[in-house]
Formats: sequence, C-alpha cells, structure tokens
Amino acid sequence: MDYDRPALICEECDTLTSVRRVPSGVTAKCGTCGNVLFRERRDSVRRSLALNITALILLVIAHTFPFMTFTMEGNSTAGTIPASILALWQDGSWEIAIVVFALASFMPFARLALGIWVLLPMAFNRMAPGTAEIFVLFGRSRTWAMTEVYLLGLLVAYTKLSGLAQVTLGPALWAFAALIVCIAAADNMLDPRAVWWRIAPQRRLGELKATGRPLLGCEVCAQVVPVPPDAHDLHCPRCHCALHRRKPDALARTWALMIAAALLYIPANVLPVMSVTTFGQGEPDTILSGVIALIEAGMWPIAALVFFASITVPVLKLIGLAYLLLSVQLGWTERARDRTLLYRIIEQVGRWSMIDVFMISILVVLVDLGEIARIEPGPGAVAFASVVILTMLASHSFEPRLIWDKRRQDHAPSPA
Repeated sequence: MDYDRPALICEECDTLTSVRRVPSGVTAKCGTCGNVLFRERRDSVRRSLALNITALILLVIAHTFPFMTFTMEGNSTAGTIPASILALWQDGSWEIAIVVFALASFMPFARLALGIWVLLPMAFNRMAPGTAEIFVLFGRSRTWAMTEVYLLGLLVAYTKLSGLAQVTLGPALWAFAALIVCIAAADNMLDPRAVWWRIAPQRRLGELKATGRPLLGCEVCAQVVPVPPDAHDLHCPRCHCALHRRKPDALARTWALMIAAALLYIPANVLPVMSVTTFGQGEPDTILSGVIALIEAGMWPIAALVFFASITVPVLKLIGLAYLLLSVQLGWTERARDRTLLYRIIEQVGRWSMIDVFMISILVVLVDLGEIARIEPGPGAVAFASVVILTMLASHSFEPRLIWDKRRQDHAPSPA
C-alpha cells in the first residue's frame, strides 16, 4: 500500500486500503468482500445537482396532477397522491396513510431538498450551513424514498383496474416515470467522496500509521480515525456521527426485529388486505387471493411480480437474515464473501415488498363510487406494511463486519 495516498476502511469487512486515482466512470471495489468503495465521476456535484433540481420539479408535477382516472357506469374518479393519502385517513386506515405519506411523498421531497441544499452552494465553491449533518441525512434517506416502488404499484393497480372499467392514464404517471430516471441518474452520477472530501480531506495512510493507534473507519463518510487510548463516545471529526468498532447490540436487535416481522407475517397473509365491493356485493382479498385473481385474468407477469415481491421476498429475507445471524454466532469462517453478498442483496430488495401497500392506497382513491364500486383497505395491509418495515430495520441493524471477524481471528499470524 502507498502510505502517501488517502486511507479507506471498507464498511462491510473492515479491510484497510489506500485510494489511488482511477479513470472517470470506473468503480473501485474492496478486494476482500467486493463492496463498492467509490465510483469515480467527472463533475459529480454539478451534474447531480442539475438532475436533483429536475427531479424535484417532476415530483411536484407528480403530486399535483392525477395519475389515473377511473370511469365506471358513467361515474369517474381521478387519483392523486395527496387524495389517496386523505382517502386512507378518512377510511380509518391512518396507519397505512402515514406509511404512504412518509415513503411516497415526504421522504422523496425531503431527500431531493437535502441534496439541493448541499450541492447548490458546493457547485459555486461555497458551503451551506450544516452541510455535513444534512448530507448524512441525505444518504440515510435513500432507502426510505420509494418513488420507483410507488410507480410499480401504479402499474399493478392499472393492470388490475383495466379489466373492470375504463382507466385513463394521467400526466402524473409520466412525470413519475421521468422522475425515476432522473433520480437514478443523479444517484449514479454523485460520488459522495466529492462532497465529503470538500468538507474535510481524507486522512493519508502514512499519517494515520504514524500515530501507532488502532484505526477506525466511519460508516457514514468513510473517514479513517485513529482511536485514542480508553476512548469513549468517539465521534467522526468530519460528519460528527458516532463511531463504533461494531454496531452496538447488532445481533440482539436484528434477532428481535426479525422475530417480530416473522410473527406479523402470519396475519399479513391470513387477514384480508382489502375488500372489493361491486354493486353491493364483494368479498375480502388476501395477498394470495389477489395473486390468484391476476392469474385467472391472464395477467401472469403481474401475478408473478406481486407474488415475488409480497410473498417470496419477505420469506427469503427472514431466512437469509436468520442464516447470517446463525453463521456469525456459530463462528463460521467459510464463504464469508458469499455471505456478505447475501447481506447486500437483502439490503437492496426489501423495499420492493411495499408494492402491495402502495397499490392498495391507489385503488382506494380510484375505486370510490359509492354503491357502484368501492375498495377499502383491510387489517392485513397494516400487518404487511409492518413486516416490510421491520425486515428493513432488521437488515439495517445487522453488522456485516461480524462475518469477517472470526475469519480474521483464525488467520491472524501467531505471535513469535
């Protein structure tokens, strides 16, 4: 390793490395676990800023105009995101209303606003007040801003309704599609190093080694910090987040959240997630009965998507987390890289299970024609939303560096 280069410690396996320059467009990965350390991007701040501003304009349009209009027996209802949240609240499903508001409305707006707050002054070589703290929130909000999942919920709702009556797509749907392209491009374009290293430079490996102290990597901004003797309540000097050698009580918290999600998974699948009434007649629908109805209607691709996202993914996440927890507690050293990859997949796919919850919120506002047709959310929807959120929190609570600890201990050189 070149001691004159900036130092980095991988947040997933704790491997210390030095950073060398790479061509624009190249992704640098950890040689031990394969985690992405950084992506080199040209003019990262300015280009990402332009895309974030565009995305914010599109998000306003997506909230202002209807995404669909449902027409049946001469009666029409137009659906917007605010109207769907209000309809859930008025129906007494305040829990689902809060979830939809937080994940499909508040968090996307907040994330774009936070990004613009940081990047706009930086594009002109200035620094906004609280830049470090705001950028921390910007990074953490990514998982919970679910615009792309909401769009998929819109498409599933459109597919379910198109066989019942006339459904007209509105301008908000196209705004949503363009919005997702902009957000994906902005995230791909932004190199967080371009922000963090402007706030404070990355410390060099030689300088850190000269201290003779153990080194600790910040999970948030990747700064490497020498740990003073008998240090307590250590904080990163750049982003001010708490530093831990390992997440406190990671295994206990992950087990608790995972068990709670597993218990709620039963009512989430047994209880009805919504009730469909047409001309005074109807019956409640569970997640599985909804999938069967899609299959009977010949909508195999949508049925497969809903089945995978709403039934298969939560089960696989619970099994995967249990496997990771047991592998750490039993001290397994084999296939550490594969287990780290499994953790990465679990982190990424969990949010897509929210499709059913978003779909229900859309159907509730569109199919509200009194005695002609009406859809109401059921108690299963609350349980299912809880399962998704708990499994996401469980995966966030898990500490992937624990996968590598026993392996390093066993492969450490024996003292002479």
